[in-house]
Amino acid sequence: MNKLFVISGSSGVGKGTVIKKLLQSNNSIKLSVSTTTRKPRDGEIHGEHYFFVEKEDFLKSVDNDEFIEWAEFSGNCYGTKKEFVENTLKNGQNVLLEIDTQGALQIKEKLPETVLIFIAPPSIEELKKRLIGRGTETEEAIKKRLSCVENEQKNSKYYDYTVINDTVENAVLKLEEIFDKENQN
Repeated sequence: MNKLFVISGSSGVGKGTVIKKLLQSNNSIKLSVSTTTRKPRDGEIHGEHYFFVEKEDFLKSVDNDEFIEWAEFSGNCYGTKKEFVENTLKNGQNVLLEIDTQGALQIKEKLPETVLIFIAPPSIEELKKRLIGRGTETEEAIKKRLSCVENEQKNSKYYDYTVINDTVENAVLKLEEIFDKENQN
């Protein structure tokens, strides 16, 4: 049976890098593309990294109950379309979502069989270093993101698994073990 997997973690923890490596070695997983109202970062492509939409259009989709989950984070809205998840599962693939803890807990409440995986940094100091190293945000934006870490870590206690991203290779190996174990159940 195909499953819905959700990966969450603090901004800058390396979720995107770990997921990219995981997908390169595992073709039984289809990554869901979220919809967002935030502006694209350099190199991000509409429809590949996110569906970038205006807030008005996003809110129309909310009103039409088109999202399996959605949340507002750092002034922007993010959501996962129901239709994509349902169709992918019906077509025989596992679905992987990369979303925040708020959205993940919404999904777990609606679909208890969802497997939640939290990616954690080795330390808060390392997380701060990674955020600064990205060079994509102001100091104020970084402080705002770090202020959310405590809440995210509290929410992680409701997750099925926690993976420490000390190195990308170790994190990917742990994720592969989780996927193998869950696909056998």
